[in-house]
Amino acid sequence: MDSAHGLAEAAGKLGVTEEILLLAAHAKVLSVLTGEGAVQLGHGGRVVVRDGTWRDLVEATAASRVEPHTPVFDDERVAGYHAKALSLLIADPDADHDAETLLGDEELHLQVHGMAGRQRELPNRRMHELFEERVERHPDAIAAECRGERWTYRELNARANRIAHFLLGKEIQAEDVVAVISERNLDWMAAVLGVFKAGAVYLPIEPNFPAERIEAMLTRSNAAVRLTEPVLKAITGGPTTNPNVAVEQDQLAYIYFTSGSTGQPKGAMCEHGGMINHLYAKIDDLGIDEGAAVAQTAPQCFDISLWQLVSALLVGGRTVIVPQQDILDINRFLDTVEKAEVEVLQLVPSYLEVVLSELEVRPRELPALRCVSVTGEAIKKELVQRWFAHRPNGTLVNAYGLTETSDDTNHEVMTEVPATESVPLGKPVANVTVYVLDERLRPAPLGSVGEIAFSGICVGRGYINDPERTAAAFMDDPLRPGQRMYRSGDFGRWLPDGRLEFLGRRDAQVKIRGFRIEIGEVENRLLGAPGVKDAAVVVADGPQLVAFFSAAGDLTGEQLLAHAAESLAEYMVPSAAHRLDKLPLTDNGKIDKKALKAAADDLSRQGYVAPATDAERRLAAVWAEVLGVPVDKIGADADFFELGGTSLSAVRLAIKLKPAVSLTDITAAPTLSKLAALVEQAG
Repeated sequence: MDSAHGLAEAAGKLGVTEEILLLAAHAKVLSVLTGEGAVQLGHGGRVVVRDGTWRDLVEATAASRVEPHTPVFDDERVAGYHAKALSLLIADPDADHDAETLLGDEELHLQVHGMAGRQRELPNRRMHELFEERVERHPDAIAAECRGERWTYRELNARANRIAHFLLGKEIQAEDVVAVISERNLDWMAAVLGVFKAGAVYLPIEPNFPAERIEAMLTRSNAAVRLTEPVLKAITGGPTTNPNVAVEQDQLAYIYFTSGSTGQPKGAMCEHGGMINHLYAKIDDLGIDEGAAVAQTAPQCFDISLWQLVSALLVGGRTVIVPQQDILDINRFLDTVEKAEVEVLQLVPSYLEVVLSELEVRPRELPALRCVSVTGEAIKKELVQRWFAHRPNGTLVNAYGLTETSDDTNHEVMTEVPATESVPLGKPVANVTVYVLDERLRPAPLGSVGEIAFSGICVGRGYINDPERTAAAFMDDPLRPGQRMYRSGDFGRWLPDGRLEFLGRRDAQVKIRGFRIEIGEVENRLLGAPGVKDAAVVVADGPQLVAFFSAAGDLTGEQLLAHAAESLAEYMVPSAAHRLDKLPLTDNGKIDKKALKAAADDLSRQGYVAPATDAERRLAAVWAEVLGVPVDKIGADADFFELGGTSLSAVRLAIKLKPAVSLTDITAAPTLSKLAALVEQAG
């Protein structure tokens, strides 16, 4: 049967014109391309493309008619979607119109195979074994430094070996979890290497985390040994020889805990193969080679801390550990980068903005610095423009990935401002396959919106001792049998040149200061407080978390936040908690988050006292810029930190107010009126 005859016959059976069938197919294609359940056709009609049959879609299209319209096929690929949609409609009007993909075999093959990262052969050795090879080649070269203290490759290896033999003396077995509870310093670095050398699993824990959260991580992971700073200091003897424990590529390497929606943090497990693949992606794309200095700046609980710590060791480079106190002092931080001749540096975009703000006011050459990578949160194009205006010959790399996928999976390597409206996430790194999928886990048409998913060596093993949450996100890859796939919950689309663009989150997960936070975990912690009946958290301007709750008794917002701080990391604790008699509900009985966000804005205005002096008004404008909040929300009695200020934004403020006030002044006098008085005193 030819297509024209088939179209006419199907139209007759369905009691509509042939044009209605063409429009129904067109509506289906538009819905697939845009990811929208309702589409506007050229004739002015709006068609809701609900689940159902082709017949249902034809009837919905017929009901939307105004005037004749001829659909326009933009290119050969979209025309192919139309042709397949018509073919399926004609073949069986009563079939589910979403049962088959509109993509042809060629595009399916392109997305599954042609758009993956390049194939890169990996050495059949683990990270610590490659480090040991470098120890043999140049034992007296500097491997790491921290605040002026330097260790050679020989010294670092000897210290790591002592720790490894200590662990083996504790009868550590393959894949036993070892918690390293230490500040970021050279001993921490040796401990990480020692854990790997012993064939154990590295679990980083920040010592300043609430005791309840630390205990939850230790319990969930079944940590066999805890390497605290006192324990590490006590390991002064023992063998310094390599333990030579056999470690396989598919053996578990590390666990990083991220925020979890159920109220408990979830521990993402990643294997040695994924780790080594990511390390080589960084080495290749950031140009890390022998002698190169890489800065280690990220907190231990942030997965990027690991590649920053060990990537240089694989190629004979040098790791420069920058303690958190030095990062919070922008001048000390830049002094470290300059004096240590750091070549490769990774920062969250918000801190890169701090660095640029300082350099724009007080320029420095930083001649060794040639590559800066940003990650952890979306980078705005304006910041990229500022970067290249300041360093036109530098390289800026936008890195994207998730803890569950062995860290970054995409690199956008930029030597100039991209021509796209937003900053792309880039192409997949070597040996990594990235998909953009529709709701049925099929590749979405190129350029259309879908969920970002990952396949291959990068995909971790799931969440430790958490089968339910593992099953919800990890699965066998339906497109590449034998591979694991991870659904990220991020939405994006492919750009015409094969780069990935990020478009937002599917769920209630947000990023605050570069850290992933599940709103549900914060809410569950609040709900667990004695007397709390109901609780909800919204993201207010800043961004910052603001909580609302109802409770029995006389529980105050301050008491509730203190309860939250007992188990949540500092960056997860809401900046304010407001008590209500009852939380507002939507028509279907759910908590009305939009109403609560509006209430957060209104509450910020209560008790508002307008800035009275020129200094207060000028300072309010600076606060508005730094905090990202409207200036009319900032009253004379406003507290910088209650408005969402963090240690990082306080550094940004100090830079803008130099030399009138310091970071210490902001911490001691955080209200607008008091800080304005200090500015006036300084002239």
